[in-house]
Amino acid sequence: MDVSTGGVAHAHIHVFPGYQVPHAEAIKHGADIPTGAVGLITTAIQAEEILQNNRADLIFLARVLLREPYWPLHAAKDLGEEVKPPVQYVRGW
Repeated sequence: MDVSTGGVAHAHIHVFPGYQVPHAEAIKHGADIPTGAVGLITTAIQAEEILQNNRADLIFLARVLLREPYWPLHAAKDLGEEVKPPVQYVRGW
């Protein structure tokens, strides 16, 4: 389940990194269904913390990918993972 409070109401929402994660965590554990977290998740460490601490099963990224389309490659490097390019991209890698 993609868990978000929507952000379409005119209510005051205190926005901070990961501000939607508690909602995903509550649904994940309360309803015992897989959930995806959103809400200013912008770093690899932050995303990994959410997953490793069983707060959500999946991370959904949005604005950060619009600003930084190579975010997944940078995140892999930050986490010490090697990314192998598709054969078609090797010469440009």
